[in-house]
Amino acid sequence: MKRNAVRDVYLSFVASLLISLSGSAMAIDPVYTSYFNDSAISGYDAVAYFTQAKPVTGSDEFTFDYKYATWKFSSQKHLDLFKADPTAYAPQYGGYCAYAVANRDTASAEPDLWTVYKGKLYLNYSRKINALWREDIPGYIEKANDQWKLFMTE
Repeated sequence: MKRNAVRDVYLSFVASLLISLSGSAMAIDPVYTSYFNDSAISGYDAVAYFTQAKPVTGSDEFTFDYKYATWKFSSQKHLDLFKADPTAYAPQYGGYCAYAVANRDTASAEPDLWTVYKGKLYLNYSRKINALWREDIPGYIEKANDQWKLFMTE
């Protein structure tokens, strides 16, 4: 009898823990950062995608905190451009993989798997995903825009 009571308490605890974790797993940060730091886009310069048409590593010398993440830039000029209008340069969907968001999920993104489409920056998780993304960018953007609104209201 005593063994069953202990088992029941243990199972109740595990069930409570799983329920509490599932609720917190639904919430996502507005900007993707790794578990080990708070750098947006893995420390890459968001402005460089627009001005240099390539990913450029940012510097600890030029940083700006925006949406609970630290954004790094390769120059003071890029930092100033971002500060003046962060929404013009920040990747869509907080830097999460755009294809994943379109498919009602989230995933990290690689800074070298990017697309600027109609003046907006989109990042993807892998080369395979990036290839799928490029097959129907407008369609995936439409889906991702709708899904992102839901993610941000949960």
